Amino acid sequence: MEDANSSIGRIEQAAVLDTVVPMRWRGVAPDVLLAASGVALDLLMSGKAGAGAAPDWLVPVFAVLVGAPMAFVRRRPVHVSLYLAALLLFTDQIEAFTSNTAQILLCVAIGATGYLRGWLATLVAVVPGALATGLNIADPGTGFTGAAWVYSVGIPLLPALVGRYLRGPAGRLKEPEVTPDVLLAGAGVAVAVLGTWPMWHTSEQPAWVIVSFVVVAGLALGVARRLPAVVFLVEGALLLLSNQAFSAATSTVHVLLLISVGVFAMRVASWFWNLAVYVAASFLASLVVVGSEGTVTGLKVGLMLVVVATPIAIGRYAGARQSAAEAERLRVRESERLAIAQLRADQLAERERIAREVHDIVAHHVGAMVLRAGAARYAAPDGPVADALADIKETGHQVLEDLRGLLDVLRDPGGDAALLADPADVVTESAERMIAAGLLVDLDVDPALGEAPLVARASAARIVQEGLTNVLKHAGPGTAVRVGLAAGDGELLVEVSNGRPPTVREPLPSSGQGLAGMRERAKALGGTLSAGPDGGGWRLSVTLPYPKTKVTT
Repeated sequence: MEDANSSIGRIEQAAVLDTVVPMRWRGVAPDVLLAASGVALDLLMSGKAGAGAAPDWLVPVFAVLVGAPMAFVRRRPVHVSLYLAALLLFTDQIEAFTSNTAQILLCVAIGATGYLRGWLATLVAVVPGALATGLNIADPGTGFTGAAWVYSVGIPLLPALVGRYLRGPAGRLKEPEVTPDVLLAGAGVAVAVLGTWPMWHTSEQPAWVIVSFVVVAGLALGVARRLPAVVFLVEGALLLLSNQAFSAATSTVHVLLLISVGVFAMRVASWFWNLAVYVAASFLASLVVVGSEGTVTGLKVGLMLVVVATPIAIGRYAGARQSAAEAERLRVRESERLAIAQLRADQLAERERIAREVHDIVAHHVGAMVLRAGAARYAAPDGPVADALADIKETGHQVLEDLRGLLDVLRDPGGDAALLADPADVVTESAERMIAAGLLVDLDVDPALGEAPLVARASAARIVQEGLTNVLKHAGPGTAVRVGLAAGDGELLVEVSNGRPPTVREPLPSSGQGLAGMRERAKALGGTLSAGPDGGGWRLSVTLPYPKTKVTT
């Protein structure tokens, strides 16, 4: 029973572990990476341009001041947002290029606030961020237009809404972990930054505007698994916008568009919609591949078709693998469920066999009691003693009738009736049968074995039978086996041990139920079973306790 229960426990534990559990980033490593990324971003943005009106030696100092606080953005996102808003105002007043980095990291901190905190904390981060963004946009001596107000509010509000969205419907996916989304967003930002940073200070627009544009395009990939169609449309719109206003970022946004196409193909199995996305992406790609001069060649068209078809093919392949993996997980869970059901059925079957044997033993003793009471009734004179003996006889007959009815229900018509015989004879017969099969059996039976109850002796006989069968199955003919049965001090001891097999044998398939059945028998009587390798062979030891019979005089 213990082996069966432990097997069920292992199977159920594997089933629980097989369910998808969101992986969370713990420790200080993510904080260090965030801080290092913030510092590196500012060095990329300000390394060539310098510190503006401030001395150039302040470039690394400003890089640390703006990037290092990102180490606390996971734990104190509101505080980091307020700090970056203040730093944005300061660097904007002294005309330091670090203000571009502060503007970008401020949006990141606001997005983290929306994801990690409630609406009130998000509002506390958005309002100062909007004010600082508005002052950063405003040029001295220039009126603040309506468009500037829209940008001032929209730039910090967008990451806040994205953070709130990721906080809410993240459970809609079958796999609710956000790590793939974070990796997609990080990869998108990396592609956007590395693909455009040499042109940040050569464009007509301010550097932070271009950086914000490409960073938003990269961050959009973070929700591509959850809203693949929406992200594709967003990337397509950004590609059109970059082609008109930010030509330096067109190639980079095109790469992000192709990534969104691949994610769409992976998440959406419909070939109709994949074809529609392919046509739309091909049209958008023509703006980049064909070029604005209007020259169309077969090479450009073929290149365009291949470029768009590649992410769709990769996405469909990944989607098919994902579907196959999900089907395999379902199959494994079903197999585990069937295995658990089979183990429990085997337990019930073993208990049923034990129950039948107990009924046989009880019937044997009750039958003997009835015969003795009947014989004593004829020898005893009439009177109370004779009446009591007659009552015992009649009650015994009724018990036997009830037991026969129960046995008709419980006993398998094709079952083995060997346990109705004396257990000592069953052990001897089993040993002789194994000797005929080729085992070298040394049988040692304690003469005091008959003092143990019949239930314990019957269970010991079954254990010996199963133990010898296992030796023949796994060790093979020619193996020396010692079988010992001893009784004393209220315990019946059973030992089946074999030496090293005479020849090397291939492991035979085993259901594993033999040992479980023996444990079930031992546990039913309050006993213990131990089994394991022993000097190249195998040793099975069972202890079956039984109450001592008090001898009265």
